[in-house]
Amino acid sequence: MPSTIRSIGYPRLTPIQALVCAVAGLGFAFDLYESLMMALIVSPVLTTVGHLTPGTPTFNRWVGLFFFVPAVCGGLLGLVGGNLADRFGRRRILVWSILLYACATCAAAFATSLPALLALRCATMIGVCVEAVAAIAWLSELFPIPRQREAVLGYTQACYALGGLAVSGAYFLAVTYGDRLPAILGAHEAWRYTLLSGLIPAIPLIVVRPFLPESPEWREAKTKGKLKRPALAALFRPPLTRTTLLATLMMACVLALQYGALQHTPRIVPGLAAFHDWRPRQIQQAVSVVYLVQELGSVTGRIVFAVLVTHIVGRQRLLRTFIAPALVIFPVLYYFSAASGLAVFLGAIFCAQALFNGLHSFWGNYLPRAYPTYLRGTGESFAMNIGGRVVGVTSALLTTELANVAPGAGASARLAYAAGTTAVIALSILAVASYWLPESESASTARVDELQSMSVA
Repeated sequence: MPSTIRSIGYPRLTPIQALVCAVAGLGFAFDLYESLMMALIVSPVLTTVGHLTPGTPTFNRWVGLFFFVPAVCGGLLGLVGGNLADRFGRRRILVWSILLYACATCAAAFATSLPALLALRCATMIGVCVEAVAAIAWLSELFPIPRQREAVLGYTQACYALGGLAVSGAYFLAVTYGDRLPAILGAHEAWRYTLLSGLIPAIPLIVVRPFLPESPEWREAKTKGKLKRPALAALFRPPLTRTTLLATLMMACVLALQYGALQHTPRIVPGLAAFHDWRPRQIQQAVSVVYLVQELGSVTGRIVFAVLVTHIVGRQRLLRTFIAPALVIFPVLYYFSAASGLAVFLGAIFCAQALFNGLHSFWGNYLPRAYPTYLRGTGESFAMNIGGRVVGVTSALLTTELANVAPGAGASARLAYAAGTTAVIALSILAVASYWLPESESASTARVDELQSMSVA
């Protein structure tokens, strides 16, 4: 990333800046690692721990609970974490949030009941939600040059996709070689080994923590006494009212694509005609391969966004660059390709995942500059956590309930139609709301820089 940024005219990153980017990138990667883990393991968890039958209303309800409850807890406590980041600094909250979710997911590997596992998943998601807000605020304040800041945020958020690739690989290895590992609670269950791997990000963090600087913008404001007390009510006062309401609604729609559609892929895949004659272990391996293709789409979407963010000045225009094709790809994926065979499904899921990640990256760049320093963590957190993690995640329950009444020959087909319906609703709201979204400070500053450069030339 440093060489990429410098090649387009930005100054070379200092060692400290590079270290911050590496830590933030690691945090982003394991944010997604922890978030997507449940989508891969929820079926074996419910069948082995809960002794539930896939496709039944009780099974679907527990799936919805595992997607919904931890995300809502993460959103509510994440809002508190954003406020704490405004009060006590970005670095301190960032470090403790990563340690929280690493330890919680490790403990979840030893859970013996569904309620205990659900509680530990809640603790994991609290850490994930707080970390995302603190890291984005931290990065946005470390780089004063607008276009360099946009590029840094874009490329570090591309590390989200590495987390998706890593968790699909970890699950494949756990399924394939888990019987060679030491038994956990007397059994070799792949989902327990996958959860245990969530401890990894805590190890390098302990080593580099003494070298991490605090945000200079936040520190200066605090030193000079300009750091006002962050009040939630300030988000709903002019001129921030419109930004807060629209960002919260649109962030909810973006996360609805993930929780209401894309995270259900591992349960749709076994119903594809290509796998009807496969043994259970082969199907689990196939699920991990499909998920790998899906996460390759994540990498592509994040990189495409990182390239486009410094070239498309208008934030509305940039957002619609991803919304328009998504309105075509998501219905194709869930209404048609899910019944058309593996090859078509792989192509469609790759494209859908890429477009979702472009939309998700957009908010990581937009939100930090939409709010002043003293409200940055609180504003980001409200949109990302209340909008995305609380409101948006209700789509998980919507999809699992729709799956009970949707048309289709089997459970996978009904789930696919339900996920497609949720995605179309979310994307339609996004498309309409994008025309009212205010331009951010970054976009305005970048436009001024361009005009000044042109006048000098």
